[in-house]
Amino acid sequence: MEIDSIRAFFMWCTILNIAFLSLSSLICVCAGDWVYRIHSKWFSIPREVFNVAMYSFLGLYKVLVFVFNLIPYVALLIIG
Repeated sequence: MEIDSIRAFFMWCTILNIAFLSLSSLICVCAGDWVYRIHSKWFSIPREVFNVAMYSFLGLYKVLVFVFNLIPYVALLIIG
């Protein structure tokens, strides 16, 4: 596999994951009550705990996108 293919793969992974992260964050900010109502039907969870869980999920997802998508893409840009 050529380095250009790998670089393109990581570029598109980064773009798609950041788009998904942005969409998820926007939904949580703009429609947080709606998201909470849906999840509270499935799980009996207080609103404060739900907010912490969503904040933690988005933070962890952001770190994972950076570590496994963005950093390898930047490294490939540097070496190639």
